[in-house]
Amino acid sequence: MQVILTHGYSIIDDVREQQIMKPYAPLGILYISGWLDAHGINNHVIDTTFITQDEQWNQIKEAKPEFLGVYVNLMTRKNVVQLIKKIKQEINLKHTKIILGGPEVRNNAQQWLQTGADVLVVGEGEITFETLVTSWKTHKDLYQIAGIYFLDESGNMHFTGEREKIKDIDILPFPARQHISIQKYLEVWKSRHGKNAISVSTMRGCPYTCKWCSRAVYGMSYRRRSPQKVVEELQHIQEVYNPDTIWFVDDVFTISHKWLEEFARCVKEANLTLPYECISRADRMNAEVIHLLKESGCFRVWIGAESGSQRIIDAMDRRVKVESVQEMIRLSNANGIETGTFIMLGYPGETELDIVQTVKHLKAALPDLFTITTAYPIRGTELFAEIQNDIINEPDWANSSDRDVTFKRNYPESYYKHAVRYVVNETNYAKSKAPLLKLKSMLARMMMWYTRKFAV
Repeated sequence: MQVILTHGYSIIDDVREQQIMKPYAPLGILYISGWLDAHGINNHVIDTTFITQDEQWNQIKEAKPEFLGVYVNLMTRKNVVQLIKKIKQEINLKHTKIILGGPEVRNNAQQWLQTGADVLVVGEGEITFETLVTSWKTHKDLYQIAGIYFLDESGNMHFTGEREKIKDIDILPFPARQHISIQKYLEVWKSRHGKNAISVSTMRGCPYTCKWCSRAVYGMSYRRRSPQKVVEELQHIQEVYNPDTIWFVDDVFTISHKWLEEFARCVKEANLTLPYECISRADRMNAEVIHLLKESGCFRVWIGAESGSQRIIDAMDRRVKVESVQEMIRLSNANGIETGTFIMLGYPGETELDIVQTVKHLKAALPDLFTITTAYPIRGTELFAEIQNDIINEPDWANSSDRDVTFKRNYPESYYKHAVRYVVNETNYAKSKAPLLKLKSMLARMMMWYTRKFAV
């Protein structure tokens, strides 16, 4: 039996990431690879981050795997569709079973099966994938495997029901980073930024209800690896790869203060020095939490708000106060921790006044970094359900992503390009007082007015 795990992301296709150049290893398939290793199932990972689609295809053709597991998200839909079609047309791969997983499959199940995928894994993939490759001998076997979609003998889609989530995720082996070139990631980071990073996950799920956020894989659960297990992984990473920093991918790193206190103690006892950055929420932070973050090695914390307008934050069901976000950003900075925040423009109902309030919010908080995007509706989220009747343009599914869906907002699509420039330049002017930034901000605000009045 031969198992190959792969994904559809390539930095070669991502012009924006080529400018940022902060790629991370595909933790999802590395977790599955590690699980298969632990259960005696030989597997090979084709990491596409630094190779072309043609190189990926050539490796698959040469290997002729019995099972091909592919992780897919909204960014990689187009590439994975093309890969499936190639496999189905290749006579030497007619026996290859195509198994898809990731956040993209649950809410697009019919389309993926019609494209040619044999089975879709929804939710956590480790146990389901292992069960598939060890017990899938005939079509009838599929009905006994929880957590999958497939087409039955009549061509009708069948779902076997949700698989019970892993209660104790300490049983998961470390991601099989040894199956890919982590060194390539470290080198790319180092050459561009002077420092590098490795990503680590300590938890699965998120109990919060932000309407724009997809919960297609882990749902609204909250399960955490023990601090001891996390520190054990960090020690292993430092010994094998010696990165400059760690990026914790968790949605809310400080959700449990008790966990964080124990984590800080374990880090100290292990005499571990490995700077990290993480994401949090203002309502799960205070002076003591910030002290624990600093003590355990945090050099940067990202504190989400998405808007400076309380009205829009409430519409998102974000459940946080703008003033609290500002306070925690300032307090983190005062304690020597760099800060970042996330901004989202174009949310349904947002007006220009809300955007101005967002700028005021950023000026009041003055985070070291902020990212900004225009809201897009991910299928399966509450946001998508709310705007579904207001969709203006939904491109061909196989050649687009949810990011390409346009819906009726208060202003034309072109307005938000200028709004982004306004927020960025006005906020950066508040930091540097550079006259050119103020000029750019004023020009962007003028274009916002023009597109609001005259653009179609």
